[in-house]
Amino acid sequence: MVQEPTQDHLIGTIVDRRYMVRSRLARGGMSTVYLATDQRLERDVALKVLHPHLANDPIFLQRLSREAKAAASLSHPHIVGVLDQGEDGHIAYLVMEYVKGHTLRDVLTEQGALAPRLALALIDPVIEGLAAAHSTGLIHRDIKPENVLLADDGRIKVGDFGLARAVSANTSTGALIGTVAYLAPELFLGQPADARSDIYSAGIMLYEMLTGKQPYTGDSPIQVAYQHVNAVVGRPSEAAPGLAEDLDELVQWCTATESENRPVDGTALLAELRHIRTTLTDEQLDLRQGPAPTPPASATATTPIGTAAENPTEALATTASPTEFISHRSNPTTIMAAGGPALQHSRAVVTGTDADQDMRPPGKRELKRLERQQSKDRARAAATPVRPLREGNPRRRGVIWTIVIIVLAMLAASAGWFFGMGPGSPGTVPDVKNKTVAEAQQLLRTAGFQSEPRDVFDDDILAGLAVGTEPESGAEVRKFQPITLFVSKGAQLFALPGLTGGTLDEAKTALNAAEMALGNVTEAFDEKVPAGVVLSQDPAKGAEVRHGTPVALVVSKGPQPIPVPDVRGLAQDAAVKALQDAGLKAVIAPETVNDKTVPKGAVVSQTPANGTLVRGESVTLTVSKGPKMVKVPSFIGKNADDAIAELKKLGFIVERTDWLGALFNIVREQDPKDKEVAEGSIIKLTVV
Repeated sequence: MVQEPTQDHLIGTIVDRRYMVRSRLARGGMSTVYLATDQRLERDVALKVLHPHLANDPIFLQRLSREAKAAASLSHPHIVGVLDQGEDGHIAYLVMEYVKGHTLRDVLTEQGALAPRLALALIDPVIEGLAAAHSTGLIHRDIKPENVLLADDGRIKVGDFGLARAVSANTSTGALIGTVAYLAPELFLGQPADARSDIYSAGIMLYEMLTGKQPYTGDSPIQVAYQHVNAVVGRPSEAAPGLAEDLDELVQWCTATESENRPVDGTALLAELRHIRTTLTDEQLDLRQGPAPTPPASATATTPIGTAAENPTEALATTASPTEFISHRSNPTTIMAAGGPALQHSRAVVTGTDADQDMRPPGKRELKRLERQQSKDRARAAATPVRPLREGNPRRRGVIWTIVIIVLAMLAASAGWFFGMGPGSPGTVPDVKNKTVAEAQQLLRTAGFQSEPRDVFDDDILAGLAVGTEPESGAEVRKFQPITLFVSKGAQLFALPGLTGGTLDEAKTALNAAEMALGNVTEAFDEKVPAGVVLSQDPAKGAEVRHGTPVALVVSKGPQPIPVPDVRGLAQDAAVKALQDAGLKAVIAPETVNDKTVPKGAVVSQTPANGTLVRGESVTLTVSKGPKMVKVPSFIGKNADDAIAELKKLGFIVERTDWLGALFNIVREQDPKDKEVAEGSIIKLTVV
């Protein structure tokens, strides 16, 4: 990740006496993102500092605080965690998990269309994160490749959950925040976002992953928005021939123009996604398209409408698809640009045209949607009168009108009581965090609310205590509105896989798949296990731990090397014992050799003579027969010089003693003579 080489007055300072700002990562329309160090916990974090025009708005800060708390309640391995939120003087900030790596946008920019196997593997954790958020009632509202973070260690996380809501709530009436290329049609029409809006964005993103391009492009955002509202997303196989029909149906199910025709939430989509992954063949999963052409510059990436908003990705900001605002104030069903056409045309015409051009038989999911639509049409027809009511006489009409007026008056009085003092009156949701279930329900009943407990996993709150509510504490809602009380089940635990017996790389892969962390790796000698194989793990296999728990490994260095001792010159038995004591095996060579310096029965040589071996390996010993026996001839009466030369040639050592000056240089005496002695023995000569 390239950090911006720019001067910034915050770099080098400490925010809120805790966060040391190290460098600037990105800057957008709402905030600047810094890499900081949490000095209290000694870890890197992404510090998002709001721009002054937002930091000075107390209403916005209130909304942002509520959204940050809701996002912080999400504890899931595929969701970027919100760690802290606060103010330090004129600085308002959010602290988020720092994810070191790159974004899905970077992958798409580099590779273009992805093989279905890779595309489904990358989007699976995204949908799993959405499912977890949707189950708690939290909507993302800005799903796009820039918000999908791919960490260097293989983790995949979705960033900025729920934060788009706080930004859009701070804009003018009817303002819409999001990236035009991925927004659901209902959001352009002023309708509220729900889980199915996230599903639509995920479907557009999957289309781009499979084909290498977005389904809708244009010269301005209004043109792209018009297509979202009035067109039907085509089959990915039309842009990338050869894709399986199941992938076409999956994308078109997610991107249905009517939200009721999409998967109801992330959990429903995740089940279908995983089912498709198991039914496709290897050939269908590994289908690769040619290199995607560089997409032309379009409004989805370059031309904002209204106020530009930032891309809120925590630690991997990019400008490829900035978030945009689109305002639709006066007419919630029409979006107008300066000199541009209205978005809302007859969808039936556009859909019908597409259907006429596509003559392929519908898939199973399309048949189900057609059945649902026919059922709704029959219900409407049954509710429509086929003839007018009879007029009746004037007196009867007067009585009827009197009764109607009385009923309306009673209804008005009842409505006044209902919304003024009764169940429809407003109330403030109390804070129940860390209360027991009984205490939390009593607090809610006292405030006039009925609650429905729902168990959730939470890493910070003990099992059996309240985590929070939806709507959250402090919200003002009508008392008849049901309150969901979230009760902690404690931290979610997962069984550790067995890592022993495999290589270190295999253990790392298994830890990544189980979403665990690699702890300390130490090495130890082992006489039986080859080098590089995992000997043990801590915690042990099957232990129930949280995701992200570090697992320490001990890896074999193989058998311990043993230095070869030098046993040359030792007696055979002593040499064998010395080798055995060192953990080596002695092998005696069958042939013995004469050696004039090594006595009989001692080791003359060994192979190897030095270096190292492993326990149980062999050293070959050659044993001496002692010196060779040689007969000493008599040299008495012979020239001394000739005698000495001959004796040395036979391998003897000669000691010469001259008598009377050795005037004649003749050997007078010799000891020994005419017998066999050991090679190298001393022969004494007396010379006259």
